[in-house]
Amino acid sequence: MSFRVMVLGAGSIGVYVGGSLAAAGADVTFVGRPRMLDEITAHGLRLTDLDGHDIRVEAGQFRTATEPSGDADLVLIAVKSADTESAARQLSGLLKPGTVVISLQNGIGNDAVIREVLPACVVLPGMVMFNVVHHSGGRFHRGTAGGVAIADDPVLNRFAPVFGTSGLEVKHYPDLLPVQWAKLLLNLNNPINALSGRPLREELGNRDYRRCLALTQREALIAMDHARIRPARLTPLPPELMARLLTFPDGLFQRVAGKVLAIDPVARSSMADDLAAGRKTEIAWLCGEIVSLGTMVGIPTPVNRRLIELVHRAEDGDRRTWSGAELLAELTAAAAS
Repeated sequence: MSFRVMVLGAGSIGVYVGGSLAAAGADVTFVGRPRMLDEITAHGLRLTDLDGHDIRVEAGQFRTATEPSGDADLVLIAVKSADTESAARQLSGLLKPGTVVISLQNGIGNDAVIREVLPACVVLPGMVMFNVVHHSGGRFHRGTAGGVAIADDPVLNRFAPVFGTSGLEVKHYPDLLPVQWAKLLLNLNNPINALSGRPLREELGNRDYRRCLALTQREALIAMDHARIRPARLTPLPPELMARLLTFPDGLFQRVAGKVLAIDPVARSSMADDLAAGRKTEIAWLCGEIVSLGTMVGIPTPVNRRLIELVHRAEDGDRRTWSGAELLAELTAAAAS
């Protein structure tokens, strides 16, 4: 049975997920900025991944709009976290009661913001666990492993057949919050990658950058422990052991955690893309979440605070590229202060 999907936020993630559903037969409308909509209307979509899949979706297989409408059974919100409330307010008064709305965003608590604005809808938290690289000509490339995680709810049964044939690996969780916190731990690499100026695989293959990530994660794990937050296990080892493994020499790290480096050579973090495009980043919803949690439980978080400062400087025009040794020295000094 076909259903109508509205993707609010036609960026790389939104287009890849929505395009996969369109390829599986869903009636998909992308809502976003004219620049992106013009490109995908002119070229259609080409969805590729690091596993070798190559799917084409002709422009006639989806619709585009610059403003949302109420004509949707399922809404996927894929805007930046800073735009969550304004996106939800765009939908207020448009959607039918009971419409399913899924947040596919970084950070913690976006679904609560949406639910407050859209109390008559079924609002569920979700997360996209992979990275998407946008190439010109309507090509969107999944550059890392992973699927889509969604909080479980019976309302999702209606959409299961199309999701099941979309090529997206969809997992339902009774409680998504531990997954969100675990994904946040992994996303603490986003500012490090953005400041490094290197592709993800190259950056994570460098021990000094990994030691930077270990500093941020250890700080976050201490704050989470005091808040009695238990992040899910998303990597070959539990988060605490993974933070330790990050500091191992390159050869040993690659042998033990080779899957972590199963990344397309050109893939970069979304934060690196934002800085390159002159956009504001989601640093407040990544390192900022750790700083806020630390403040709440009385745990200092100087490493994450320093990363926020460095990213804000980059947003303001400081395009310095940090070597692993330079960034490690900077964050180590912050931790010791």
